Amino acid sequence: MAKRRKVGNLMALAVLGTLVQRPMHPYEIASFLRARGKDEDMPIKWGSLYTVVGNLEKHGFVEAVGSSRDGARPERTTYRLTPAGGEELRDWVRELLGTPEPERTRFKAALSMLGALGPDEAVELLRQRTRLLHQRITDEQERLAGLDVPRLFLVEDEYEIAVQRAELAWIRGLLAELESGAFPDLAGWRAFHTSGEIPPEYRELSERDSPET
Repeated sequence: MAKRRKVGNLMALAVLGTLVQRPMHPYEIASFLRARGKDEDMPIKWGSLYTVVGNLEKHGFVEAVGSSRDGARPERTTYRLTPAGGEELRDWVRELLGTPEPERTRFKAALSMLGALGPDEAVELLRQRTRLLHQRITDEQERLAGLDVPRLFLVEDEYEIAVQRAELAWIRGLLAELESGAFPDLAGWRAFHTSGEIPPEYRELSERDSPET
């Protein structure tokens, strides 16, 4: 089970990891994260950056080491990682790396409601998804091949490609069942969208799961 952290926003993890490099003010931190594409690796809400930095300072994970002003711009406070912040960063990465957690994706939500569409429409949309996934994988592989960057800084991209390949293979297997007619209860699914009547087996399932039964 995930630990309850004093600052649990994943942006805090990004900030701690950035300050390992050197002390920075929040504007520099944001520029660094954007340049590294970290907003593609984790949910980052840029408007909450100053709040996150403030919370990290409150709990002793970062500390202010000075401030500066560039012309008429607002004063900028520079922060550095504290020893406690370094340990928090390492402990957090250990947890995320070693402890699997269920990933609730938008695609999984759509699959849970697949019956809202008819089989034929579902097949067309899944075909569309396979085409887009295949193109995305190809584009990402070409992008990585053109980078002169140590592999240590690309492993998250490699993981994303592997996940997309696994998803693509799974969808192709599902499509094969739907297109061949081997998918169980396909006739009942199709009949529901043709006649509008809920098949008896679906009705029994709904009644069984009702809180009144």
